[in-house]
Amino acid sequence: MVVFLDALGTLLELQPPAPRLRARLAGAGLEVREEQAAAGIAAEIDYYLANHLHGGDRASLEDLRDRCAAVMMEALDLDGLDHATARAALLGALEFRPYDDALPALRALREHGHRLVIVSNWDCSLPEWLGPPGLLDLVDGVITSADVGAAKPDARVFRRALELAGVAPEGAIHVGDSLRNDVEGAEAVGVRAVLVQRVGEPPPGVESIRSLGELPSRL
Repeated sequence: MVVFLDALGTLLELQPPAPRLRARLAGAGLEVREEQAAAGIAAEIDYYLANHLHGGDRASLEDLRDRCAAVMMEALDLDGLDHATARAALLGALEFRPYDDALPALRALREHGHRLVIVSNWDCSLPEWLGPPGLLDLVDGVITSADVGAAKPDARVFRRALELAGVAPEGAIHVGDSLRNDVEGAEAVGVRAVLVQRVGEPPPGVESIRSLGELPSRL
């Protein structure tokens, strides 16, 4: 069995970026109110989500990051903030950490003989976030929406993953935290889907788990 896994919200958790942004800007001698920082980050995230497909290679990613920094600058409306400082502060404010259950679950899945492929809406930098904590060493491949030119739930993303894994839909399972992007997207191409629902109640009729630690026993 090949296991497809979403990244953000499934394997990786974004640490609160607004306090980190304030600290980075304070280090540059710029004081930012909490609500300012939150507004700047929110504007940047909205822009990134709408444009992340443009980050398919290093050159286009750098351009995307420049544009994201400009959007954040406009939202911050902060005197004395130049683009280079804003860009450095933005990138320094981003930190993604594995959930506590991520590494143990991937190791257990590997021990059970399953192949693993990360399938995520992300730009081409995703392997850089997966590498340092050891997640990249435990998977057989990474598919990002920017690589494909389409974002989940688009069927092209899942078909690319199936092609990479060399399996038919019935030979794969997809695990993710989004009902629309992960569950509905995978099921539309015939791949069994499992929703990661760490908090709250899952929708009725949807196969779900509270922790990735439950996954090996479901396969």
